[in-house]
Amino acid sequence: MKKSSLYIVLFLLLSAVNAYSQKTADKDRFTFQVQSEEGDLNKDKQNDKIVVEMDVKDETRPLRLQIFLSQPNKKLALAVSSTKIIESEYPANKKGEHNGNNIPDFIIEDGNLKMLTDINNRKSNYEFRFNQNNFELIKISRALWDGKNTTSETEIDFLTQTKLEFQQELGSDKILNKKTQKIKIKSLPKIQDLSFSDLEKY
Repeated sequence: MKKSSLYIVLFLLLSAVNAYSQKTADKDRFTFQVQSEEGDLNKDKQNDKIVVEMDVKDETRPLRLQIFLSQPNKKLALAVSSTKIIESEYPANKKGEHNGNNIPDFIIEDGNLKMLTDINNRKSNYEFRFNQNNFELIKISRALWDGKNTTSETEIDFLTQTKLEFQQELGSDKILNKKTQKIKIKSLPKIQDLSFSDLEKY
C-alpha cells in the first residue's frame, strides 16, 4: 500500500473514532435527573415518560427535556428530545449569573402534557396535545400579580385562535377589563421547534 493511501485510511479511521466519541459524549452529557413523570400521552392506556435532565459539567447548566412513548411491545421509545425549551440555569448572556427562575415543572393531565413556568413572577401554563406523532401547543394560560390586589390574566387558545385578557381582584370572582381578540396561526407550534424565548413571546 502506498504511503498516501495509508494516510487516507488512517485519517478516515481517526475521523470515524472521533465522530463516535463525540456521539457518546453528547449522549452522556445530561447525567443529572431533575424530574421524571409518568402518564398516558398517546392514549394507548400505557404509561409514557417525561424526563428532565441537566448537564452539570457545562458551566451554563443546560437542561434537556425528553419524552418517551410506549410502544406495542410495551417498551418506551424516544419521541422528543429538546435542549431549547428550557433556559439554561446560568445562560451565557448572564455572564455567570443565575437566570433567576425556577426550572419548569412538567405534568401529564387529562392525556395532555403541561409545562408550568414561573418567569419574572409571571406564572404560565403551556398545554400540548399528542397528535400525528407530534406534541402541539394548544393552550397558554398566564397570571401576573401586581404585588397588591390585582392579577392580570391571559388565556390563549390556539384551536379556536382566540386570546382573552382580563384582570381580577384577589378574593373576587368579578372579571375586570375583559378583552377578547382573534389571533392568526398557520399551524400549531410543535414542542421540538420551540425555545423558551419563543414561548415567552406569546
